[in-house]
Amino acid sequence: MNHKQLKYFLALAETLHFGRASNLCFISAPTLSRQIKQLEKEVGMPLFIRDNRSVSLTSQGKAFVDYANATLNQWRLFKGQCQTEQQVLSGEADLYCSVTASYSYIYKLFAAFRKKYPDVELNLNTGDPALSISNVQAEKADLAVAVKPTELPAGVAYTKLGEARLLMIAPTMECPLSECINAVTINELDWSKLAYIVPEQGVLKDRLDDFCTQQNFKPKVYAHVSGHEAIVALVSLGFGVALVPDVVLSQSPFKQQVRVFPIDAGNTDIEIGLISKSTRLKDPVNLAIWKTAQQIFNDNIENN
Repeated sequence: MNHKQLKYFLALAETLHFGRASNLCFISAPTLSRQIKQLEKEVGMPLFIRDNRSVSLTSQGKAFVDYANATLNQWRLFKGQCQTEQQVLSGEADLYCSVTASYSYIYKLFAAFRKKYPDVELNLNTGDPALSISNVQAEKADLAVAVKPTELPAGVAYTKLGEARLLMIAPTMECPLSECINAVTINELDWSKLAYIVPEQGVLKDRLDDFCTQQNFKPKVYAHVSGHEAIVALVSLGFGVALVPDVVLSQSPFKQQVRVFPIDAGNTDIEIGLISKSTRLKDPVNLAIWKTAQQIFNDNIENN
């Protein structure tokens, strides 16, 4: 087996869909299928259960995920350690962040890094920011942008990228919430009568729970949402109110369709940073990205 086959396997194990996995790997679905069959032949057992409608991992396939991840990570670490200071830095790194973070933090980081290290391949996956830490811990990503939790998990390193303020937003359109929102001042508002759009997990959900506890009510949840960007969209449609970071609202195409409540929810600032498993920072490529992020943050502090 070769490293490309391991990458193809992991893409299919993640998506469980030949079409999506082949797109991620930039190959055709038939080519992906042949590569997986060759891998299974070499392993000596099926790694996937296939039928006309679905793909799933066998028990051996689930175990093989750990082997494939460990093998690729060890190979990349070995390649990085073999580079001398005189050599041009090369290799690759996988980063994970939300769509908003790709605009507000990763863009500057990638621009600075690519200018200095043009031979490094940077792979970016976007998704729910609440999954950043778990993706790094599971080594699905080398580095990720995450909201800093109250306590960092053991073995996870963190460096600050910036801060954001949490805002309570409500729809501007006429909707079932309008009478409750518009008929009273903010101090008279009965928060318990409103419907809420709530993140499925993460720091943002914890902060909303804290606000509800402070106001002494249990929120009526209209929807649980994965990803901060979708929260703004649902609020703009009049389905509920929500707590979102100002950086998410500023980037949203729906920002004109919501209003901001001037709430007092205690400490409404959140800290956003870059995270990685400490062991992954032994890789020169990951370490170079880490130091570039720190330099950008320090430059911003000096300029402000």
